[in-house]
Amino acid sequence: MNTVDFTALDRATREIRPPFAVLDLRALHHNAESMRRRAGGKPIRVASKSVRCRSVLRSVLALPGYAGILAFTLPEALWLAGEFDDVLVGYPTADDDALHRLAADPVLAARVTVMADCTAHLDRIAAAAAAGGHPLRACLDLDASLTALGGRLHFGTHRSPLHTPAQARDLARAVVARSGLRLVGVMAYEAQIAGVGDNAPGAPLRRAAIRALQGVSRRELRLRREAVVAAVREVAPLEFVNGGGTGSLESTAAEAAVTELGAGSGLYAPTLFDTYRGFRPRPAAFFVQSVVRRPSAARATVLGGGWPASGAAGRDRLPTPVWPPGLRLTRLEGAGEVQTPLTGPGAAGLAVGDRVWFRHTKAGELCERVDALHLVDGDRVVDVLPTYRGEGRALL
Repeated sequence: MNTVDFTALDRATREIRPPFAVLDLRALHHNAESMRRRAGGKPIRVASKSVRCRSVLRSVLALPGYAGILAFTLPEALWLAGEFDDVLVGYPTADDDALHRLAADPVLAARVTVMADCTAHLDRIAAAAAAGGHPLRACLDLDASLTALGGRLHFGTHRSPLHTPAQARDLARAVVARSGLRLVGVMAYEAQIAGVGDNAPGAPLRRAAIRALQGVSRRELRLRREAVVAAVREVAPLEFVNGGGTGSLESTAAEAAVTELGAGSGLYAPTLFDTYRGFRPRPAAFFVQSVVRRPSAARATVLGGGWPASGAAGRDRLPTPVWPPGLRLTRLEGAGEVQTPLTGPGAAGLAVGDRVWFRHTKAGELCERVDALHLVDGDRVVDVLPTYRGEGRALL
């Protein structure tokens, strides 16, 4: 982990009562510049679910190398499109009300692109376009996972039924056959590369297996994505081909078929990215809790702290106490909804009222727990940025 000056961060936030969240401005800018360099000149579409703060989205999109938003849900996209003019919804929707709101507004319809991977999605989108009177922009979601042995080996997420060039071509034809739909893009997110660290602690054989599978997957996806894009372009011209994620910027940017990248988590640099060999972001986002109990000389307990990350349940989903040094979660209780006991050599020096700094496993999920991010530059709080939650938006 890149060195963090917790003394300065703690001094800057001394008057703020826990729990609260902090965003280190210098680390944020460092990470944004690092991601831009890794993208090799291709624009990065910012994944809003990994940020969940409109002020941060504004500041990052003002930087060179960043263009457009990759949103999570259509309701989020409609909200963001009131300000931002290029929003791609990264996941399909079954929200007919949101689709109808989109199709009824010519400004939103021109700014938002919806995702599809089957004809059921297209039927909903087309029905909304017919009712609203404005054509809608569509993007095909290609499955980027690696499959072999007749499907018995699956490396990646179960994301989309579109896997082959023929399947993508057929769905592209289905798009252009529907009145009110315009096919503008193709997307493929290689989660098995972008979201899986290749240097995680544990068994060396497991690390070796992950690296080998990622290598095979990169080569297979490069060829297949190129073939898919060529097949779809036989049906309709494309404005963009989106791919990648924070963990795969270099390899995805090297593909000629890809015109833009999608990434966002690397801006905050949660603990998920501590396990990658190829890049080392600077931790930028933290949350702080108060010590409220000393159940023994060897333990200190903070109030709350049970802010686990999504994904398969395991210890790697739990937040990590990072300052003061020498703290760790207990195996029996982990991070709890009402309290989080801490042990380790650093626990003995804590008193009731002291503060403990944590890092989240994932990026934007932290913002679902707090109303604001306290923006720190050096040893000063320079701004307080409302999160989606702080703006009254309860979004997935």
